[in-house]
Amino acid sequence: MQDSNTANFIFKVPYLISYISRFMTLLPGDVISTGTPPGVGLGMKPPVYLKEGDVMELGIDGLGISKQKVIGYWESR
Repeated sequence: MQDSNTANFIFKVPYLISYISRFMTLLPGDVISTGTPPGVGLGMKPPVYLKEGDVMELGIDGLGISKQKVIGYWESR
């Protein structure tokens, strides 16, 4: 549902790094959780939720793509 990238952030990545660095030392491998882009299912009318068979995909240019398929609760047991 969501399709976005860092160009759409309210605060740009260099600013976020600079701001966070005021309060803590950032080390290689640290992750900065920035929230979510527009298109969240809960904000739709009516709300849209993940269902069995849906595929979630996320990626970072130059790093790769991760895909997860939603399975039913009983399939995972």
